[in-house]
Amino acid sequence: MKPGKEKFISIAVMVGFLIALAGCRAHVVKLNLINTSTQPVKTIIVDYPNATFGKDKLAPGETFSYTIKPLDTGMIHVQFTDATGTVHTYTGTTLHKGSRGEIEVNLNQSGVVVKPSVKD
Repeated sequence: MKPGKEKFISIAVMVGFLIALAGCRAHVVKLNLINTSTQPVKTIIVDYPNATFGKDKLAPGETFSYTIKPLDTGMIHVQFTDATGTVHTYTGTTLHKGSRGEIEVNLNQSGVVVKPSVKD
């Protein structure tokens, strides 16, 4: 086989692999933590089925995105502290193993507003 032909076959195989990979549906949920207030929020903790993540603080208007892969069924729990030191909590939005989509978590000085767009 000619050297140019081997390179062409390698590239064709790689392109085919990338096309097949692009067709796969990842079963993940993107969580967007958004500080919608004019003051910072801090000590943000997000619990979801079988795992937890956190963020030290979010400045006013700042967004932090985190991708999770639900491995079990359960609710999301969000806790954070506002600028005056008051702790706010939210429990809701049930995730299932294999859920996919996006959840917008708006944090402000009076609480949490969650906008889920998740499919099981």
